[in-house]
Amino acid sequence: MMNASDIEPLFTRADGSYLSARWGRPIVPVVFGVEDDTVALLKGAFEVVCLMAGHRMDELDAELGVNVMMLFCRDWDELTGVPDLDRLVPELGDVVTRLIKADANQYRIFRFDEDGAIKACFIFLRMDAALEQVPAEALALGQAVQAIVLWSDVAFNSTTPLAMADGKTVLRPDIAEVIRAVYDPVMPAVAQDASHALRLAARLQVPS
Repeated sequence: MMNASDIEPLFTRADGSYLSARWGRPIVPVVFGVEDDTVALLKGAFEVVCLMAGHRMDELDAELGVNVMMLFCRDWDELTGVPDLDRLVPELGDVVTRLIKADANQYRIFRFDEDGAIKACFIFLRMDAALEQVPAEALALGQAVQAIVLWSDVAFNSTTPLAMADGKTVLRPDIAEVIRAVYDPVMPAVAQDASHALRLAARLQVPS
């Protein structure tokens, strides 16, 4: 079972600051750039992760309409041609420039409400050779897991929140327990002190 020293790096950012946040409203996802069956797969992954976390999905966000946008492309330059995307992501031009320079294949931008809880997430995926090798189920589950909580920007640089069980891609049990702990109603929606990791560790289920 994970302890506080295992959990703290999951929310400690590259600059050394600690930051954890969960959603403060139901998740309403929309997907662009893939076939209908893939859209259903992606939304299904969000449903599974929300159910596991004890969070909800909905058909409409009263403020934003949708609050999770997943956009697939072949080249990052395509993002600048998406109508009104620069209104949702004012820094889009700078983001695209950085992504091209880094030869990245995925990027997430979070937006927060006045209390610091997550209110929106924009997920951009460039289907390069590496991502094309990832099974659709694993890609869908991985993106849902990385959107359900504000993890550290380096949390999964050298590891993955997923595992294989009986030939199927599943969420790692330890990561699932951390997500459940983050969504415990007694826990704050946002935390900026590493003592938060101690409180999470205290809420992990002890294996029988």
